[in-house]
Amino acid sequence: MRVGDALPPLEIEITRTLIVAGAIASRDYQDVHHDAELARQKGSPDIFMNILTTNGLVGRYITDRFGPRSVLRRVAIRLGAPNYPGDTMVLTGTVEAVEGDTATVRVVGANGIGRHVTGTVTVTVPGADGADGAEGASGADGVEGFEGAERAEGAAVQEAGSRP
Repeated sequence: MRVGDALPPLEIEITRTLIVAGAIASRDYQDVHHDAELARQKGSPDIFMNILTTNGLVGRYITDRFGPRSVLRRVAIRLGAPNYPGDTMVLTGTVEAVEGDTATVRVVGANGIGRHVTGTVTVTVPGADGADGAEGASGADGVEGFEGAERAEGAAVQEAGSRP
């Protein structure tokens, strides 16, 4: 993997079940993530995905592409357009930096109304040999090695070893 390389996109169907299950799993019981009527009373057209679910999906996107030996070192994301039920989010990534067995990937998740999430993920693949990728470290889609945020309101940064 080299700087500038693009990761294959990942399409995620945004369902009510995904939104509610993600909120419950992350212990986010705010009504806007599970009660459509209360969400409408608060000005939203429907329930919407929380940032912790988005953070998990971004992490999944990277580890699926870099393989089971990959370790997320830093995830820094910022939310934009909400993910509502019935939409599809497409995650894409571009390698911004490679140093030894560690890469930094710029991630964008877009839905039908705009960019839902933007940010960077730093990932290490033990045994990777820098710009040429990791021999034998393949992800779920057969991509080998390295192949194929700001802190503000509405942003999340998770360092390795920290809890969300």
